[in-house]
Parts: sequence; C-alpha cells; structure tokens
Amino acid sequence: MGSSSTTCLRLAGVALVMGAFAGLSSGEANQLTKRTDSPVKSVRSPSAPYQAVTYADLPSWADDDHLAAFKAFLKSCERVVAGARDKAASANLAMTCAEAVKSGPAVKTKETARAFFERNFTPNAVVNKTRPGMVTGYYEPLLHGSRKQHGPYQTPIYRRPDDLVTVIPETHRGAVKRGTLTHGRKTATGTEPYFTRAEIDQGALKGKGLELLYFKDPIDVFFMQIQGSGRVKLTDGTTIRVQYDGKNGYPYSSISQYLIEKALLAANRVSMVALIEWLKADHERAKPALWHNRSYVFFREIKAADDAGAPLGAMGVPLTPGRSLAFDPAFHVLGSPVYVSAPSIKHVPNAPPFHRLMVGQDVGSAIKGPERGDLYFGSGEAAGKIAGGTKNPAKFFVLVPNVAPAAKSAAQPEPAAPQKIAR
Repeated sequence: MGSSSTTCLRLAGVALVMGAFAGLSSGEANQLTKRTDSPVKSVRSPSAPYQAVTYADLPSWADDDHLAAFKAFLKSCERVVAGARDKAASANLAMTCAEAVKSGPAVKTKETARAFFERNFTPNAVVNKTRPGMVTGYYEPLLHGSRKQHGPYQTPIYRRPDDLVTVIPETHRGAVKRGTLTHGRKTATGTEPYFTRAEIDQGALKGKGLELLYFKDPIDVFFMQIQGSGRVKLTDGTTIRVQYDGKNGYPYSSISQYLIEKALLAANRVSMVALIEWLKADHERAKPALWHNRSYVFFREIKAADDAGAPLGAMGVPLTPGRSLAFDPAFHVLGSPVYVSAPSIKHVPNAPPFHRLMVGQDVGSAIKGPERGDLYFGSGEAAGKIAGGTKNPAKFFVLVPNVAPAAKSAAQPEPAAPQKIAR
C-alpha cells in the first residue's frame, strides 16, 4: 500500500530480529523515546525538479484512453479539495479538481477528456539526477480465511492495537528518509518503538483480543501485508475485504535481496514465484528472512455497506486497476496525474508498449525517488501475475495545473532537491 504502498509485489524481509530495540540505530531509538502529547509530525510541501514540455513530447499521448484517466482523477478530487485547506502545495490542484467536478457531466468521451487535461495542465518531465526511473506492480490478493482459529487456520492477522500511535501522517509515510519510524507504542513514560515482526509472530500481541481473522499459511499473510489489502473468502462462503489500518512503524526491507546476499537464491532466479516457492518449502527456514523485515501491518474489515468494490489507497480513494499509481509523496502532490512511459512493459493487456496517464493515489514504504512508481493492477490471481512480472524502466511526466497570475505564489515549486519531513 501500498501499500502498498504500499507499495511491485513489494518483496520484503532480510535477517532475524528478536528484541523491540534490536538492530535499531541510535537515531531510530531516539525518535520515539521522548514523550509527546501530539505525536503526529507536520510535513512540508512535496516538490521535485520539473522541466515543462509539450504534449507532443509525451510518447503516444494521443493514443491513450483519457476518459479512463479522467474518471480515476475525479475519484481523488474530493480528498484533494479537503486536503488543500492544510497543504498549500495542493491549492492549485484543488482548483483544477473543482473545475473537473464542474466539467464532469460534459466529459463523456476520450476526446473531451483529453481536451480537459490539455486545457488545465502543463506536462512536466521529472528531472531525475538520482537513480533511473522504474515502475513495479501491486495488486489485491484473494485468500481463504476463517473468523475462528481451528484446524489449519492458525495464523492470525491483527486489528490496530490501542497503544499504536501514528508519528508520521499516513499519506507521507512513504516520504520519510530510510530508518525513520512512522509509528510507535504509547507507554506510561512516552512513545517507544513498537514490537517487531519477530516479536509479534512469537506472541507479543497474543491474548489481547486483537485477532481479526485466521489463515492457513503465514507466507500468504506476509504477502497480503505487503500489498496492504486483501479479499478473503471465509469458511461460511462469504467474501469480505480487509484494508491496511496502520503498521508498527519500521521501514520495509527486501527479502529477495536477503536471499541473494545469503546465497540462498541466485539473482537470476529471483521472481515472485521463485520467492514464494522458497519460503513455502520450509516455514522454519523462512523465518529469519521474514523477521528481518521488521515492518508489520494491521488490518480492519471493510463492512459491506462501506465497501467501494476496490481497496483504498493512502488518500482513502478506491484504487482503479491500470490507472492508480503509488509514488513518493516527498516529490509529488498526491492526486496529481502522471503520464508513465514504460515501453519495455509487454505483458500488460491492451497496453504494449505501456504509455499511460495514471493518477497518484497511493504511497508505499519501498517507493522512493522522483521517478519510482508502483502500478495497481487490480484483484485476484491474474492481477497478481501481472504485478509480479512488472519491474521496468520508466519515465514520468507530471501534469502540473495551469495557474492564473494571481495564484502563482502557490504553484508547484521546482527546487534542486526534494523537501524533507519536518522533525
């Protein structure tokens, strides 16, 4: 949620961690040991260096389905307008969203949708002087579960604990620098680092009445946590949706990198399928890899009356398959349209080569950098195969709202370096 985003099949994990403070740097530990009455930190406006271009510079721009992109964009507008009250960098996007809502009834074709974007936005290439641009994919898995612990259903997922506090706003947890703890545990003496994955798996939350559902395989649960949501078919035949509801605050770590470094899996064999096969072949052998990824996700059940038919991204907006994008909010304003050019993607139906207008509606702990994105592909096994096979070079073109002269002071800035989370 990415949660994924959280985040690709955000492959996670890397070495055994046992204690709550084991492996913490002094900086990580110090972040949460000071008592605070208002733990949520403020954030600065996101920004990335942009270079204005023309729509003619966007590969295959005229061939895209702009109506599909407009519908996805419109889903974000209510949240963008609400967020603009507190975030000056979103003010121009909020103005454009208001225009989108007003124009919505008249935007019924690809042509009118394309005209809306071209009239209200200027495309900007992301000036990326760090790592090359890359996109991966994520999806919503479908698992079999039970409301009661019995038989093969022994692995729980947990509700959000009452003592879990949010230190960094959820919409910006993907923007913080490596090692920053985004959540903590409220105690009588202050806010401390929360239990690690290893401790939770070994019973740190057992007996607290937090168990939400039970599953057959801990590896399936692990990957559902990485995705940040899931559909669950229960033993009574009904199907429900569970959604990310906080995490223990630790940063994401890569299982695939761990297996390569330990010479447990050859680099040229690493794939989603190979990784899952290796983990499921021996659950005891898999524990050190799983536990190195100290991050642990908590869930809530989406009631039928509130189910939007899709998982919710970090903005609280239902994700649209093939149009929702998770990016780094340290560089771009959530809700922004982003034209993603990734011509080497050949496996996505109806999209070879991949040039598509997406909407930044999600974040992920592993999604770092100005041209790093996670493409949402939908629910179920087919979407999972597409997501698992996506790891491609990409170029981003962010559509920046056109602003009147009087509003230029609130325009998207273009500094030489990204803004950081305020401490």
